[in-house]
Amino acid sequence: MTTQSTNRPETRLATRLAFLVGGFSLACWAPLVPFAKARLGVDDGVLGMLLLCLGLGSVAAMLATGVLSARYGSKPIIIVGGLGLALTLPLLTIASTPFTLGIALAAFGAFLGSLDVAMNIHAVEVEKSSDQPLMSGFHALFSIGGFIGSLLVTLLLSVGVGPFVATVLCAVLMIIAIVVARPRLLKTVQSEDAPLFAIPRSFVLLLAILAAITFLVEGAILDWSALLLTTQGLVDASHGGLGYMLFAIAMTIGRLGGDRITAKLGDKAMMLWGGLVAVIGFVVLLLSPIAILAMSGFLLIGFGASNIVPVLFRKGGTQTVMPAGLAIAAITMTGYAGVLIGPASVGFVADHVGLPGAFWMLALLFCAAPFCAGIVTRNRDQGEAGTETHASYRSVDT
Repeated sequence: MTTQSTNRPETRLATRLAFLVGGFSLACWAPLVPFAKARLGVDDGVLGMLLLCLGLGSVAAMLATGVLSARYGSKPIIIVGGLGLALTLPLLTIASTPFTLGIALAAFGAFLGSLDVAMNIHAVEVEKSSDQPLMSGFHALFSIGGFIGSLLVTLLLSVGVGPFVATVLCAVLMIIAIVVARPRLLKTVQSEDAPLFAIPRSFVLLLAILAAITFLVEGAILDWSALLLTTQGLVDASHGGLGYMLFAIAMTIGRLGGDRITAKLGDKAMMLWGGLVAVIGFVVLLLSPIAILAMSGFLLIGFGASNIVPVLFRKGGTQTVMPAGLAIAAITMTGYAGVLIGPASVGFVADHVGLPGAFWMLALLFCAAPFCAGIVTRNRDQGEAGTETHASYRSVDT
């Protein structure tokens, strides 16, 4: 239960800042990976195990965050998560042994995972009393934060600033953002009867599976798109990254305009047509004989997939089969698992049927989004199908 109106510019600003910090912090670490490898003198195998620590820390924290948010609300978790990311980021540049870097990465991942769940719970609460969708715009800020973070760290390193100083400067910006957001975050009343654990039921499991598929596709495009383009002879190695760049740009633009489109068309149409556009994008990518057409496939996939996850989080936060905080934690954790297993699963399939065949598998998996659009967007409280999305936002504050 909230103790203040959720439909205020201040709460929207605070939510946007939380998403911005999440994307910014993760992107700040990416350019530092080569420095960590050189500093420790480890091979790729050890580095891969160290990077896995970040994912394991995130998943463990996501499990706990659903319970904690049900008891204490999302505000304290967002504050602790954001400040924790700022404090641990510089530690990643000075850890001198594989063990200490693994511990630091696990802590960094834990703060990131807790922030990820809490900010989505907060976003659902803010959106509930709004007369228009907001979730896509919130998620767009995560992408924008990622772009700003990677650009800033890369620029600082390129002008001779050391990794530690660069991360300290970035940490200061993150702390400022959390300090600004803190008084504007929603306060919630502690729920004494909130369960410590709830087994996800069928509808929430469906949302989680769809999130995992969407994140799996995103992770696979990140890791394998360049190789797909180059092995197909569409571009040379120096231009292999263009595919993911176009995909990421389309995702960001799609989310920036997604709320306005969702308000007009509804969640069902957004998920149905978005999923179909993404699947068509895969077909264009895999059947195109020339580079420019293949690149347009990445644009279609990005635009189509951009607003699937915001719909899933929205429905997870408004369903009634289990506590919203635990549902969002389950969706986030399963989606993140898709990112972790995506590259490995694509590689496994590619070994047997080739990389294009693995991408056809991704296209087939993504067909689940439009196929399940009607089920996901039913009114879960009344059991009726297909109410217009914007009508569900006019709820009163509790």
